[in-house]
Amino acid sequence: MKLSLLSELNAARAARKAATVATNLPGGEQRLILNPAGDPLEEPVRAALRAGKSRTIATAAGDEVFLAVHMPAPRLVIVGAVHVSQALAPMAEALGHRVAIVDPRTAFATPDRFPEIDLRAEWPEVALPDLVLDPFTAFAALTHDPKIDDPGLIEALRAGCYYVGALGSRKTHAARRERLLAAGVPPAEIDRIRAPIGLPIGAASPGEIALSILAEITAALRLPGPA
Repeated sequence: MKLSLLSELNAARAARKAATVATNLPGGEQRLILNPAGDPLEEPVRAALRAGKSRTIATAAGDEVFLAVHMPAPRLVIVGAVHVSQALAPMAEALGHRVAIVDPRTAFATPDRFPEIDLRAEWPEVALPDLVLDPFTAFAALTHDPKIDDPGLIEALRAGCYYVGALGSRKTHAARRERLLAAGVPPAEIDRIRAPIGLPIGAASPGEIALSILAEITAALRLPGPA
């Protein structure tokens, strides 16, 4: 790999941007694809990025190209150190997500309840800028408290998180929508919020709710278009 291409790749990785190195086989010519839009290999590159796996493809001209995928590690930021979070955090980490939990309520946000988790006993307005949300971050608001959930949701939408979900009934979300509209959030952005959060699997216990949330997050990460 040429030094100039390696430098570009390292810069993309440092900035948590997806990158694909396309290598023509057997010649070995390489190029870096940061934005596949309009690229001759757009469709296979997007498919490889969704799967998060490198692969060899055949072009329309009959050439073979190896697509080396470099993806930022997925992250999950949870607002709310609640029972669902206690189940969701270790499940998400087992699937390779880096997890952080934010909750200013120090009675809930304790290390004994969330061992070995990046725990921020702070208000979202304080904690989230330091966490630097991005398009490879999933965000779940689970407190049921608008003073805590709403600022986090606003920041997650602004940052373009690939998944934004919020706990609560449809009635709860209708009231949330009115608050976010009053705060200046565009309707199309509010429509991105998955609420009620999680896939509709009839979940009842905290563990089952966590499972439904993680399944919905996985679908948003891996499937093309809306999950």
